[in-house]
Amino acid sequence: MKLPSLPPLRTPPARAFRATPVILVLLAVVIWSSWYTVPSDSVAVLQRFGKYRSEAPPGLHFKIPFGVDAVTILPVKRQLKQEFGFSTPGSSNPDQFSDEPEAETRMVTGDLNAALVEWVVQYRISEPFKYLFDVREPGATLRDVSESVMREVVGDRTVDEVITIGRQEIESEALAKMQQLATKYNMGVSIDQVQLKNINPPTPVQDSFNEVNQAQQEKERLINEARRDYNRVIPLAEGEKDQRIREAEGYRLKRTNEAEGDVARFNAVFAQYQKAPDVTRRRLYLETMQQIMPAVQNKVIVDENMQGILPLLNLDKKALPAKPQAAAGQEPQQEATP
Repeated sequence: MKLPSLPPLRTPPARAFRATPVILVLLAVVIWSSWYTVPSDSVAVLQRFGKYRSEAPPGLHFKIPFGVDAVTILPVKRQLKQEFGFSTPGSSNPDQFSDEPEAETRMVTGDLNAALVEWVVQYRISEPFKYLFDVREPGATLRDVSESVMREVVGDRTVDEVITIGRQEIESEALAKMQQLATKYNMGVSIDQVQLKNINPPTPVQDSFNEVNQAQQEKERLINEARRDYNRVIPLAEGEKDQRIREAEGYRLKRTNEAEGDVARFNAVFAQYQKAPDVTRRRLYLETMQQIMPAVQNKVIVDENMQGILPLLNLDKKALPAKPQAAAGQEPQQEATP
């Protein structure tokens, strides 16, 4: 006895139509969650089931979807910063500013005065593995380290040094200590710069501090003016002093040479005088008279041996002007001499 044959089972068309969109959605989700893009200034840290697996360079990469692989992108080539005491709008770094900026700025200096200090820490992520796995909440930890170091450095100085002349020294010392602690805690960051911003005294005493700063600026101005006058007057006086010294040295050499020449000449004359006293005495007399007589206006020579009324010879009589020539054919007459 044959049993009647049954028709083959078929899926209703409506159920097949309803299953197709679900499959397409699942397929789209799988494809969408299977790839990721790393920017040019970042690296991606890949974790599989929560365990570190590798680092991916910039570009397009694939991963196992459905939470099997987790990717964390870190901007290792971009300089990050943390602001203390203020905040810049539009920042993408969640650790860039604090919810209580005023509490961070209140500090006590070494001379037990209060100051409001604002600063910026610029850093880079140098080791992504240490940054993610060796320290819990590395951004908040770095903020705590920065605040602790800055309070220590400010507490070692007076309020005048903090506000006026000690800014560069504070920045250098804070940078060195922050980097030392970051290395000690294996934070995986490199501190590039620590920059102080506004440093002000508390509001109740701010007017007094401003007056002190104005007085210090006035002091510096007067000191600079005095140094300017010093640099202008002292070199001039030094030059005049050197000139006077050189003139005195020249005069000394001149007088010394003249004296030595006079001594040598006197010694030479004295040697000749010892050989022939009369001749030398007469020559010296004649040379002296030759020097003196041209300067004497009235010259009278007296002859002691002459016995008469006119024992004088007047040498000051000027020569009479020459008489004009006589007329043609006449000879000039000779003047009679007494």
